[in-house]
Order: sequence, then C-alpha cells, then structure tokens
Amino acid sequence: MEKKLHFALIGASGLIGRCLLNEILQHTEAFVTILSRRALGLSDSRCNEIIVDFSDQSSLQEALKGADAVFVSIGTTQKKVKGDTNAYRKIDHDIPIALAKACVTIGVPSFLLVSSVGANPKSQNFYLRLKGEVEQAIEKMAIPYIGIFQPSVLIGSRSEWRPAEKISQLVMPMISFLLPVVYRPIDAKTVAKAMLGEATSSQKGLKRYTYREMKTNI
Repeated sequence: MEKKLHFALIGASGLIGRCLLNEILQHTEAFVTILSRRALGLSDSRCNEIIVDFSDQSSLQEALKGADAVFVSIGTTQKKVKGDTNAYRKIDHDIPIALAKACVTIGVPSFLLVSSVGANPKSQNFYLRLKGEVEQAIEKMAIPYIGIFQPSVLIGSRSEWRPAEKISQLVMPMISFLLPVVYRPIDAKTVAKAMLGEATSSQKGLKRYTYREMKTNI
C-alpha cells in the first residue's frame, strides 16, 4: 500500500493557510498536522492540531516528526501587535526560522514558505526587510527542497477586517495590466494550489515563485 503523505501546516487560520488546508483535504489523501499557538477547533479526522511553543526547538521537532513537507504561512499585522516591532519580529521572523531549523534537525525533505514580493534584507521598509531577512536565513539551511513564494496583493476573504487591504483588493485588479507582472494581485487559492503542487512534485533545491511561476504551477 502506498504511504499517505503527511503535511505540517503553520498559519492555518490565515488567508493562504485556510486555502492550503482546504486544498489538501479536498484534493489529496494526506494527513495534516496543524501547529498553532492557540486551539483552532478543527474537527476533520485527517487533521491533528498541536499547540506548541514556537521558541522550544524540542517541541517543534517532535511536532514535525514524519512530515513530508512543512507549509509556513504565518504572519501578523502592525494592528495585531499594536505597533510593537519586536512582537512583529517574533512572529514573522523568529517562527519561520525556528521551524526551518527543526526541519534540518529531523530531516524534513520539503519546506515551503509564504514570503512577499520585494522581500529584501536591505530594504528601508520594515516589512520587506523582515521578509528578506527570513529568506536569507532559510535559504542557507540544509533542507533538500526550499520553496519561497512571493505574492503581491492577495485576493480572498479574510476572517478579519483589513480596510487598506480590502481597498487594494478592489482597486489593484482594475489596474493590474499597468503593473510589472510580479506586482500583480493574485488569488490566495492560486498561491495555495501552487504550493501544494510543488510539495507533491519531488522538487529539489532552492526555488522562488512570483506571480508568473505561481500562475503556471497550478
């Protein structure tokens, strides 16, 4: 009997994370371990929800054991952390790197990260600099396949109200033909489908995916 795939997902409550979970459950027979800081109340028999301390490497390693691929789509906002850049950094920077280190230690073969178009460790923009620093740290790690997905504005329905993002979702599609391809808005479902497709395609090495690659890999 063919072994069923086992995925780990971090960020299941977010826009891309929810899309990823739906794609996995609807289009594969894989088991999913969901790592989170608080209970999400998921009830599907193929989901195993684990509450973890993301600063505890031994707990992460135990939670990720047996995973064929780890999907990381965790992220916060300035509003959620009340403008505290240190708190922001602990979530968007420290958690993905801690997860990648755990993957190295226990030998997880695939690590797929949601980053951002324009990520650059030398950027003057806090968000883009943070994303760039995360990419820079993870790309050096000894994981057989590292997929870094760099969407621009995401199209989709979030569980929380973000006025500025909602305006961008409405306006950007109307002017997207004027933008360089990498900055065009993209549906979160498209990102999720591309990530799942790459996770199940025996990829190797470090690969980055912007708009065009994500649209062609679904």
